[in-house]
Amino acid sequence: MMLKAVNIKKNFDLDKTKLQILKGIDINIQVGEFVTIMGKSGSGKSTLLNILSTLDTPSEGEVYFEDVKIDNLSDDDSSKLRRESFGFVFQLPKMVKNLSILDNILLPSLQYKNDKKSATQAATNLMQKIGIENIADKKISQVSGGQLQRAGICRALINNPKILFADEPTGALDSGTTKDVLNLFSTFHKEGKTIVIVTHDINVAAASQRVLFMKDGLLIHDINLGNDINENLSKLKAVQY
Repeated sequence: MMLKAVNIKKNFDLDKTKLQILKGIDINIQVGEFVTIMGKSGSGKSTLLNILSTLDTPSEGEVYFEDVKIDNLSDDDSSKLRRESFGFVFQLPKMVKNLSILDNILLPSLQYKNDKKSATQAATNLMQKIGIENIADKKISQVSGGQLQRAGICRALINNPKILFADEPTGALDSGTTKDVLNLFSTFHKEGKTIVIVTHDINVAAASQRVLFMKDGLLIHDINLGNDINENLSKLKAVQY
């Protein structure tokens, strides 16, 4: 088992009221799975992703990565785990404005104290694979949104993570660029990468192999999909959530 969540609950205190965001979530994600988590705004999907990836901690419940409990790690240990084993793609890539695209991609690797020459070669290889090698020396203000998101994917993969987490990775992209980014995720999945994506876009979900639907802090559907995107879309459109 790559990733396992057991009875995950998350509460927030608002004045004298306890707001329960997650109400007891159980999830098992296997090595090499491509999973999307869907739900309307406020369903708890991003909170769940943050807990699975140790960016947040549950109020109750347990999270295991490769059979090791990770929900109560120290800040240093959770940072080390994320740096070594997890990659993150966000809706708006968090880049350093005064650095080049290449240097932004290199940041996680250099923080891990990798050899710069080897890291630069790895970054160059990723950029060539993703098709953005021509923007290596440009600043983030000089590239398109689609190119910036591709650079964000490169940065997420620079340390060869075991799991790629993505929170609304296509939310700020047009339909054509969204399709290109989804093709990249599909390519990395076919190469064996475990991928977990939060999305509200049914077209993104249809590109995965399994969709978890959330509503009001609960997991209400767990749908397995095939390889035909159109069949997947039809199957997902029939789901009530």
